[in-house]
Amino acid sequence: MADTLKPGDAAELRDAVAWAVAEDVPLEVIGAGSKRGYGRPVEARARLDVSSISGVTDYEPEELVLTARAATPLRAIEDLLAERRQFLAFEPSDYGPLLGGEVGSGTLAGALACNLAGPRRVKAGAARDHFLGFAGVSGRGETFKAGGRVVKNVTGYDVCKLIAGSFGTLAVMTEVTVKVMPAPDKTRTVLIFGLDAAGAVATLADALNSPWEVSGAAYLPQAVAKRSAVDFVRGAGTAAAAVRVEGTELSVAARCDALRKQLAPRGALEELHSMNSATLWREIGDVAALLPAAGRAIWRVSVPPTAMPALVANVSARLSAEFFGDWGCGLVWLAVAPDGDGGAAIIRAQIAASGGHATLLRAPDGLRAMVPVFEPQPPALAGLTARTKDAFDPKRVLNRGRMYLGV
Repeated sequence: MADTLKPGDAAELRDAVAWAVAEDVPLEVIGAGSKRGYGRPVEARARLDVSSISGVTDYEPEELVLTARAATPLRAIEDLLAERRQFLAFEPSDYGPLLGGEVGSGTLAGALACNLAGPRRVKAGAARDHFLGFAGVSGRGETFKAGGRVVKNVTGYDVCKLIAGSFGTLAVMTEVTVKVMPAPDKTRTVLIFGLDAAGAVATLADALNSPWEVSGAAYLPQAVAKRSAVDFVRGAGTAAAAVRVEGTELSVAARCDALRKQLAPRGALEELHSMNSATLWREIGDVAALLPAAGRAIWRVSVPPTAMPALVANVSARLSAEFFGDWGCGLVWLAVAPDGDGGAAIIRAQIAASGGHATLLRAPDGLRAMVPVFEPQPPALAGLTARTKDAFDPKRVLNRGRMYLGV
């Protein structure tokens, strides 16, 4: 790329985008760059580096609200919240190592723009559900704000929900406001060993449908479980289903006891306490330690949990894939060889009947340019996507092509 623009504040950012609009120069928007490999290669002639627009601007622990400039590192925010025993309940995943980058290099706006959420999504929802408001610059070179600092003050269109998951194709955020939550006092994880995929789906559904307020439900086949840094998981020599419970000490102890009794008929049990639980769920959320990405394409597949056993059986047989399941096995991570179309045709044909969708999260640039990275849209939805892009960015200067060709 010929130019890198690095604005120091929101006004300079507006001027940079206005210049790009006037000169018809498509921009690649980056913060820390930790997720540049997520999505299609951007069709750009210059880079817009917003990493200088950083820092927490307002934090009200009593109101459970935090406002920060867009490129504020997630790690800094998590450290600040931890000092007040608070956290980001949507548990944003760190895909840096999976995409060939550094641990802890992601930004708050990056997590929101990609709508990242970790294992706690089954209880707390996605990033968009904790996104209260933002300020930014549209692809027209115009500054605007949306949302507010509390949900009850938000009126009109919920533009935050639209921006979350738009991968920087509609606007460049300069400041964001999120809801934070009190951190749990204790965390424990019940492990159930020896289950096959179908048994894991039934067991995790049993746990999620129980009254014990489960905040994580995942399944690691034997080949994946042996990569865990947690001794109880790695050393078991078999597949492991994991069910997480969080809260006050007495509540967690009572709920774990109830879960152990409920799930005992399904397989051998073990229990992890706080430190080992934190390690395991970080591995599940961040993916890289469990599915090493070197030489493999990584797919992120959403299906009804009951469709997971057939999906992994057919895909594994045809593509020699490795996998594990999160969100009660409604989220399936697949690692396949990056040959040909990287398994796109086989995977998408397999999930078509169940109404699932598949995203090619990691692959070489050539493969990401060749196959649809995000699930192909039916004509009506593709038309709506194009019209939304035109409303925010009519000259398509922001991250053109990152989600869909030319958009």
